[in-house]
Amino acid sequence: MLLTKNIEKTVIHINIKGIKLLKETPNSVFVEVNAGEIWHEFVLWALENNYGGVENLSLIPGNVGSCPIQNIGAYGVEVKDTISKVTAIEIETGKVISFNNKECNFGYRNSIFKNDVKGKYIITSVVFKLTKKKHLLNYNYGAIQTELSRNNISLPTIQDISNAIITIRQTKLPDPKKIGNSGSFFKNPIVDKDLFQKIQKENIAMPFYAIHKESFKIPAGWLIEQSGFKGKRFGDAGVHENQALVLVNYGNATGNEILMLAKKIQKKVKSMFSIELEMEVNIF
Repeated sequence: MLLTKNIEKTVIHINIKGIKLLKETPNSVFVEVNAGEIWHEFVLWALENNYGGVENLSLIPGNVGSCPIQNIGAYGVEVKDTISKVTAIEIETGKVISFNNKECNFGYRNSIFKNDVKGKYIITSVVFKLTKKKHLLNYNYGAIQTELSRNNISLPTIQDISNAIITIRQTKLPDPKKIGNSGSFFKNPIVDKDLFQKIQKENIAMPFYAIHKESFKIPAGWLIEQSGFKGKRFGDAGVHENQALVLVNYGNATGNEILMLAKKIQKKVKSMFSIELEMEVNIF
């Protein structure tokens, strides 16, 4: 969240703790995690029990109750791939309602909770389906491969993948406890084939990920860096020196100053690449 004004309402902090094993099969487990659990601590718990599925999402800041709203993702994995059910309280009626994976309408950094029913529910717990064996390892992202190779790991475990990602994130991303930030500020844009080819023709070394034959994901951080914003500071609002996708508050920037910087970046990227960068954060 980016706050641009004081909130003149009662603010409730959802801090419900607890992890409960609901069901177990020969290959998987269903685990209910209450909304107040810290996300990374849940990931560490899963690793300690050799449960796979969330290792690529190591060190993402925030709580478990927030993860379905954003459909958090990193390094080729999205949390929707492991979510079985989301339980929430309907604010207007006080009823407890459950949403299965399909009903959550997950998309790229998106869900029903961010759109159709935004502000109507309080998520209280999430049920995850995790693997017990034959884990589906995902370490094709170049940075993970590089870190594993650096440690001479050719057949990684879920713990190895987590360790590699923690190292990468600590190297590239600022700790929100030390410098104000909300992680990735913009979504990685997905463009059609024509625009992709036009940009690629002018930028041969541009990184990208093919979604399918007609659409391609271009890293927003690369676009922002090419636009000249990486490491730039405007008063106490700035763009992180190691990861242009992260906007930071060096101490006394207001929410509006961060927002103005974000809009300035959007305008420059649009003029250079004809791409509309979409903010990941919720603006209040």
